[in-house]
Amino acid sequence: MAEKYYTVTWDQLHRDAKALAWRLLDRGPWSGIVAITRGGLIPAAVVARELDCRLIETVSIVTYDEEAKGAPRVVKTPAAAGDGSGWLVVDDLVDTGTTARVVRALLPKAHFATVYAKPAGKPLVETFITEVSQDTWILFPWDTEPQFIAPIARSAVK
Repeated sequence: MAEKYYTVTWDQLHRDAKALAWRLLDRGPWSGIVAITRGGLIPAAVVARELDCRLIETVSIVTYDEEAKGAPRVVKTPAAAGDGSGWLVVDDLVDTGTTARVVRALLPKAHFATVYAKPAGKPLVETFITEVSQDTWILFPWDTEPQFIAPIARSAVK
């Protein structure tokens, strides 16, 4: 199966993160937000602003080296979040669920929300905005620069 790329702009990410906040509004109030670094930092900031939440923690799990997946490694745990009761965990994407499983083990009672979800990881989150296919690599705005791209029809295999 060929891998596809989906580019997310800053504007789109902001709109999608704000939509996530709308979905989460009635599920609170939240004791705080745990952002999964690095990808969850910006969506968590948008969600925190929209939900008027000032207490932000981070959890750092390293699972990717560029596009290559590796064994998950916990770099930092969220000290104030305890078992996650009343806390909201925010990430940009749930892909295979590797990171989500590690975070769920650390914060089993937290509510897990992502902006984007792939089929393999979707069962691990309670709330998300957009589902993308498993073979799609999302290019987030912090990983890209604007440049010309040929039309899809020119690059399609015929």
